[in-house]
Amino acid sequence: MPHPFILDLPRAVAACLLRGAVRLTGWLALLVLGLAEAATPLPWLLDHAQVVALQPGTAPDWTQSRPVNLPQDWNEQWPGPSGLAVYRFRVDRPAGVGDDLLALSIERACNTLWVSLNGVQLHQGGQIEEPVTRQCQRRHLVVLPAALLRSGTNLLDITVRGFAPGEVGSSVRAGGLSSVVLGPHALLAPAHDRRLALSQRLPEVLSGTLVLLGGFMFVLGWFHRKQSYLAYFGVLMIGWALLLSQLWVTDWPWSNRRTEVLLVTVVGVVTMAGVQFLMRYAGRRLQWLDLGLPLQCGVILLSLLAVGPQRLQAMASVWYAALTLEFVVAATFYLRQVRPRQRAQLWLMAPLLVLLGLGLLTESLAHHLGLDERVGLLAQVVPALVLVVLGMRLVQQYGRALQSAEQGRAELEVRIREATAQIERNFAQLADLKVEQVTERERKRIAADLHDDLGAKLLTIVHTSDNERISTLAREALEEMRLSVRGLTGKPMRLADALGDWRAEVVSRLTQSGVETEWQAPSEEDVPQTLSARAFVQTTRIMREAVSNVIKHSGATRCSIRCILAEGDFQLVIQDNGNGIPAALDGRLDKGHGMASMKGRAKQLQGQCLVESGPGYGTVIRLTLPLDRHVTAR
Repeated sequence: MPHPFILDLPRAVAACLLRGAVRLTGWLALLVLGLAEAATPLPWLLDHAQVVALQPGTAPDWTQSRPVNLPQDWNEQWPGPSGLAVYRFRVDRPAGVGDDLLALSIERACNTLWVSLNGVQLHQGGQIEEPVTRQCQRRHLVVLPAALLRSGTNLLDITVRGFAPGEVGSSVRAGGLSSVVLGPHALLAPAHDRRLALSQRLPEVLSGTLVLLGGFMFVLGWFHRKQSYLAYFGVLMIGWALLLSQLWVTDWPWSNRRTEVLLVTVVGVVTMAGVQFLMRYAGRRLQWLDLGLPLQCGVILLSLLAVGPQRLQAMASVWYAALTLEFVVAATFYLRQVRPRQRAQLWLMAPLLVLLGLGLLTESLAHHLGLDERVGLLAQVVPALVLVVLGMRLVQQYGRALQSAEQGRAELEVRIREATAQIERNFAQLADLKVEQVTERERKRIAADLHDDLGAKLLTIVHTSDNERISTLAREALEEMRLSVRGLTGKPMRLADALGDWRAEVVSRLTQSGVETEWQAPSEEDVPQTLSARAFVQTTRIMREAVSNVIKHSGATRCSIRCILAEGDFQLVIQDNGNGIPAALDGRLDKGHGMASMKGRAKQLQGQCLVESGPGYGTVIRLTLPLDRHVTAR
């Protein structure tokens, strides 16, 4: 596909030929009609003048004047120590103007100017004595009333107050005068307004934006030292706003020398802030830079104050070169640091740094090569726009980091609360375990004491006593003591073994008492569980109490005991065919010590003990224990 320029080439050639034909037709018409001037006044360019140096309080001596071509910079020739020069233009009254309002458009008069026409002062741009009004970057529009124009030659005088090149920090602010345009006010005013908006209003708005955003970032970086690069970038923006203010601030409260020293020193502060921002943003902090860069700013100030008034620009040029080199080195170091680890940051910062460097370079070349002043103005505005964009990006990154930190803090708080709760639970478990361990040790001590001391004494009574009743009581006490010792030691036992012990004891007691016994229990293969020591002891005592009641009170001749494992419970059912519980005791079963103890022991095991009885129908005792609490698989 051909390039668009090739496609548009025939069209552009045709347009040029058409314009040439129109102009040729116009010239032929003018020749035919014999018109020497245009019907409407057009702007005239005044680029030749007579110039003479002026001493304060004296009239200009035009015999000492010399011709000059405009624009003229005082870099080439300085009018004298007073810094005053008068430019005189000889202007003929334009034909066909009538009573139309004329105006002068002066692109540059550095630093300020006064305008007079035929000895009548028309415009006073500012103060010509220290502190001199600084209007190098301002375009002037001076109205020339038609009533003041003579029919012949008119004398237009423009007095300029400026400074020698050595007295300013940059040659851009040295004295001089541009060419002058004379034309209808209605034609020049719109262009002047547009130029004023671009050269004055836009820098003013940008300066305010830089100060507000830079102040905000400085506060953020000051109170969050881990993001100290924000504070340095804030200083960079505020310093740039101060440099940019020279485009719209015309009256400074001190002399030109102090203003120039201040501006050059601010450049040093801006460079310091820029270098530190790049270093901190790259994650590097060098102590010698923290000390050396502020010290350099102090040296810049002292060196500018030490040199003579005529050598200020030479000293400033040296510092400008050194500061530019410092910033280039810092930018190069930053790009090399972030290239291998932060590609996203590199793609953002590299173009912005290039734009910033191009803007500064273009501003310098625009003045030295005599480019259109709008190019230089654009070069001054672009770096400010770059700083605003970068500042907003940094604030956005800080906001995201802050939001991420808040989320992380919230998550950390949740984890801390969970960890604290877990620690408290662990501590409670450890405390319970400690109590259990102490209790277990105490139980074992008591069990050992009972077995070694009381058991030995009871056993001695059993074997040495001649009284059968005493021997029987001692034997029963010995069995109860052994049961208590087993409960205290806490050793679990097989449920099948427990069933065997219970059967042996129950059958023996009932048989000796003349009661026929029926025992029903699962086979050993069907009972793989183990029973806790506490459950074994309490169940044994419940069973003993129930068997004792059958033997002593029921008058039964037959008793059946059933052990059942069903529906997650262990059930023990003891049923006799005795007399049952008398009606006089109905509703007061729990008041007896035996019944109450059986139910109390069952409750301690989270089970229940039910008693069913009626006069002449025997008694049924049902003990139910939950397996999941007291019976476990082997």
